[in-house]
Amino acid sequence: MIFQKLLKSLNESKTIDRRAEQYRDLIRREAKIGGKLFGPIPSGHRREFFCLDEHTWVWYEEWVDGSNQKQSKTTRYDVRPNGVIKVQDGHQSQYVGLDEARNLYQAVELYNQRIDAEYDLS
Repeated sequence: MIFQKLLKSLNESKTIDRRAEQYRDLIRREAKIGGKLFGPIPSGHRREFFCLDEHTWVWYEEWVDGSNQKQSKTTRYDVRPNGVIKVQDGHQSQYVGLDEARNLYQAVELYNQRIDAEYDLS
């Protein structure tokens, strides 16, 4: 009986691990698609834009600067009923202005269109 419970627990754990890996793979795939929304990505750059969860969007960029140093910037947008909060590279969070909120909305719309087309969900 204990052995059967242990096997069941291990199988459930494997299922959870497999689902988590599938979720991470999906996020990585969508992040690449989202990174291409704003034009070609220059050589040596990495750009990602993706939906982390129901209320959170992430913009990530990585590049090598003129001094051959690796640079990166992560911007997280938390969409809330009373506005959009932006956090960038650990700095203090702040509400975005109307123009930035509109730009985010347009990016989200375009992202959703591209993701739907990629997965043929339209």
